[in-house]
Amino acid sequence: MNPDPASLENLRDLALPPPVPLWPPAPGWSILAAGLAAASLVAGWRSWRRYRANAYRREARRQLDAIARRVEAGRCAGAASELAVVLKRTALAAYPRSAVASLTGPAWLGFLDRTGRTTAFTDGAARGIAEWTFAGDRAVPAAALKAALRDARAWVRAHGRWDGRSEGTDRC
Repeated sequence: MNPDPASLENLRDLALPPPVPLWPPAPGWSILAAGLAAASLVAGWRSWRRYRANAYRREARRQLDAIARRVEAGRCAGAASELAVVLKRTALAAYPRSAVASLTGPAWLGFLDRTGRTTAFTDGAARGIAEWTFAGDRAVPAAALKAALRDARAWVRAHGRWDGRSEGTDRC
């Protein structure tokens, strides 16, 4: 070593710090991961609840498909009354019994139109459902029955759930 402090011989290489480790991550990444995990759990829980809440719709679609297969095969006897039963059961699953159970005829069809946001049940091919239910073995036109099935499927898919408000009834 040279005693002269300005001598280049006294210079040493720079001491480099060790490389930055990948683990443990900075606290922000842990917070972000926890937030994403919580959001995923909430989204999964809501999806599961929605799936379970719509079980009645899936069952109604299965029953309507079975009726449609019978109609396509030419076995229309009783299909109209079964269609009405499926619609009533579906409505009872989605709305309070007090708002649905007593409805018949035009009031029932109006309820279906109002809740399905359509006019297919009062003005369309499905308006015959109220009479067909009590037709017994009298022949219901297959074309009208197919159109009513189409409208019923659309109602099952699109009707809104009961939100706690009155459905226009004058009851206390």
